[in-house]
Amino acid sequence: QVQLVESGGDLVQPGGSLRLSCAASNLAIDNYAMMWHRQAPGKERELVAYISPTGTITNYADAVKGRFTISRDNARNTVSLQMDLLKPVDTAVYYCSVRRGGVHFWGQGTQVTVSS
Repeated sequence: QVQLVESGGDLVQPGGSLRLSCAASNLAIDNYAMMWHRQAPGKERELVAYISPTGTITNYADAVKGRFTISRDNARNTVSLQMDLLKPVDTAVYYCSVRRGGVHFWGQGTQVTVSS
């Protein structure tokens, strides 16, 4: 069973930075695109960032473009999300995900709270 474990969520002040990490087990991620999603209270889960299997292609939601950076280390089987210039609207649970064989696997999520 594929397992994804996120870490790095925290309480941070507006304008601050956080780096989220996602460690995969029972899956060699170098064959798969990886994604970060987020879900704020009372809202639907939304795609935040995407990275291709080799890392050469990345895409971002308009709301985070220029502030967030997705990266991957296939040797360590990890994916990261560097979040800078954080805003209160970025407050959400952040999830790492991968789609394999038509099945979408999710981590348990990590809470990011941006507040003064």
